[in-house]
Amino acid sequence: MKIVILNGSPRLNGNTRMLLKEFEKGVIENLNDSEIDFIDLSQKNIKPCDACDACIKLKGQCIHKDDTNDLLVKVTAADVIIFGSPVYWWGISTQLKSIIDKFYSWQGLDYNVPNKKIGVITVGGSSTEDAQYQLISDQFKYISNFLKWDIRFDKAFSAYNIGDIKKDESALKLCSGLYKTLNE
Repeated sequence: MKIVILNGSPRLNGNTRMLLKEFEKGVIENLNDSEIDFIDLSQKNIKPCDACDACIKLKGQCIHKDDTNDLLVKVTAADVIIFGSPVYWWGISTQLKSIIDKFYSWQGLDYNVPNKKIGVITVGGSSTEDAQYQLISDQFKYISNFLKWDIRFDKAFSAYNIGDIKKDESALKLCSGLYKTLNE
């Protein structure tokens, strides 16, 4: 099973990355047949989509000389895609949204993008009952419906300061056990 973990947090020591690493740890310890590619999107050069439609003419290749095409190849090849993002202004981070916008390049192609299993981990400073988490969940539901993807989990966590999530043992344990949802 090929798994791509997309960390949308700009912080390499942040709460989102920490929870994604817990998920990765659970996979490594329990799913021996897995190949994991953990990608910190803040370390990638992803230019915004210009809506130029060149990718349609170029069979899915973005004209920007950035990391987009390599990332799309990895996402296309994956069986499982895990999206992680802090909550910024009632939505996902720019880092994650930038690569999701590039999924547009799949329009009209024979890419094997349907039937992927996905997971979503979001972390914000507000209580998880806040509407911002539902807005993000809805966004991923629409994306998944359009691309014929199967959401295996969608988990929201509250942690305001960097490192707060380390104190939440139940959140860490939950994330390390989410690998179980991939084989259901």
